[in-house]
Amino acid sequence: MKRNNFNHSLGNIPNKVALVDRNVQPFGVELVSPVAVGKRSPNDLVELALEIQKADNFIQANACNKLQIIAQQVRFLQQQAEKVLREAKVNSDLHHAACNFVKVPGNTYHLYKKPSGQNYFSMLSPQEWANSPHEYLGSFRLELDHSWTAVENINEKDTELSLINKILTSNQEINVPLALQNNAMDIV
Repeated sequence: MKRNNFNHSLGNIPNKVALVDRNVQPFGVELVSPVAVGKRSPNDLVELALEIQKADNFIQANACNKLQIIAQQVRFLQQQAEKVLREAKVNSDLHHAACNFVKVPGNTYHLYKKPSGQNYFSMLSPQEWANSPHEYLGSFRLELDHSWTAVENINEKDTELSLINKILTSNQEINVPLALQNNAMDIV
């Protein structure tokens, strides 16, 4: 169906072979033999039509390939957008859990659920709170950007942050202006 739509959009392209109008006096100069210049083989028109058809097919295939790549990118971006929205919902829900203390980025907090259905954060882990009367839902670290990372994902998050720090550090070293580098060399 999509291919048919594409073929239909190419419907504006003429499917006739267009030849250049013949001019027997180009730039006002008469040709020596206008008949000889106008002679063509019987197959010339057919070959020209075949070349045009081949070019149209290549153009259509090329456009389809490019559109497929764009469609893949759109699907990827849609998945990324859905992931961002899921993470935002989880972060929002965690920030709205009841809490009787100030949450500090970098610390891990433990989420529990009361029989009444209220979710709340505690500083006590299930191991520290031997016989908790409430259901343990999970432990989360508050990040510097105020997002939350589940304890089981902390190693992955730390590796990601470490890689980002390395990239940022290497970019800062690379982006030092040449004039500053020369001044530093003069000081040494």
